[in-house]
Amino acid sequence: MTSADSHTAIDLDKILAGAQLPALPQSAIRLLELSKDPNNGPAEFAAPIETDPGLTGQVLRFVNSSYFGFSREISSIKLAITLVGIRTIKNFALWSAVFSLMPNPKCGPFDLKNLWQDSLRRGIFARVLGKLLGLKDAEGPFAAALLQDLAVPLLAKELGDRYAEIIENRDGGKKRISEMEREAFGWTHAEAGALIARKWNLPEEFATLIEYHTELESLLSDPAAEPGKLAVAASSLLPVSGDEAWADQETFLKAIAKLVGNNGPSVEELLAQVDEQFAEFGPILDISEPGKSLVAWYQEAAAVA
Repeated sequence: MTSADSHTAIDLDKILAGAQLPALPQSAIRLLELSKDPNNGPAEFAAPIETDPGLTGQVLRFVNSSYFGFSREISSIKLAITLVGIRTIKNFALWSAVFSLMPNPKCGPFDLKNLWQDSLRRGIFARVLGKLLGLKDAEGPFAAALLQDLAVPLLAKELGDRYAEIIENRDGGKKRISEMEREAFGWTHAEAGALIARKWNLPEEFATLIEYHTELESLLSDPAAEPGKLAVAASSLLPVSGDEAWADQETFLKAIAKLVGNNGPSVEELLAQVDEQFAEFGPILDISEPGKSLVAWYQEAAAVA
């Protein structure tokens, strides 16, 4: 990844310092503290979640979703953690905490609702693709893909008209926002997001996956590239809610062909899985379904081609 020069790096630090980043909820801070001791188990991790009624409800809805497919309802946080694992619940809880902190800036055509719709799609896609790439535990890529654009609303709020100009000049997605950011500022929202994640002391895995999510081309050329990085970076090429066309469709299809080959599901089947899981997860996170499904995006693009 190309790093910004020292002057630009200082500028980014100043922007984020001036943004007065909101503090993580105490429940999330406690989960991060507990993660430092491998001897902590379900009982210890359940305690901070249970002090937050809203988070408790979200976690239980998450665990009782069709993704896990339990035959009976899970009504205990401790049992939920025992059944699906500390890491899975911790990652979900941390993402929920970050989700609650994002501002809704009045910045040109920026739409926070669309951002969350796109983020959930990317998270689900990264998990599905991660498993296809051999990851036994794809919850890290799921959470990191959800968080990959966490810096965008903060940058839009702090930079105002300068960032609105970048969003407006995307030309319906034909220009990548990361390329315009680097040209204008010397850094991208991926680097800003990684810096924010580190300031919040989120797991380094999250910060690294966020940092590399705009680097798919270089990752594909690296035989040693980690599946998690590939899954998150590929997810960033999904269509953007609000755009008129899927500008990155060809690049996306070539990437999936290289990553999955002929041994996995077709692209349409892969996207259908994501649509189905979105319909399940969206209500849990109070995220409405986008106006157009991923399968519809794919079929429209294929018809034009």
